[in-house]
Amino acid sequence: MARVVVDVMLKPEILDPQGQAVQRALPRLGFSGISDVRQGKRFELDVEGPVDDAALARIREMAETFLANTVIEDFTVRVEDAAGDSAGGPAGDPSTAGAAA
Repeated sequence: MARVVVDVMLKPEILDPQGQAVQRALPRLGFSGISDVRQGKRFELDVEGPVDDAALARIREMAETFLANTVIEDFTVRVEDAAGDSAGGPAGDPSTAGAAA
């Protein structure tokens, strides 16, 4: 069983009030040197069977239509191995979507 990770983040031009709140709190908690914080979502999908191009295309479709609001969010899709590292090769390359059409 393979794991596919979909990371969803607000587009850079969209304000991130939650990230800003975290950024403002960090110095008060003793964490300095952080110039910006963006908050996002991570989805881990355990996929039955091989994660081939067709499976990745289906997951990208799922991310675009259900997991991300592509008007204000971008997403990446990547395959992780059992240790949680990104897999190499074409199936493991990040793929972004959600750009304005």
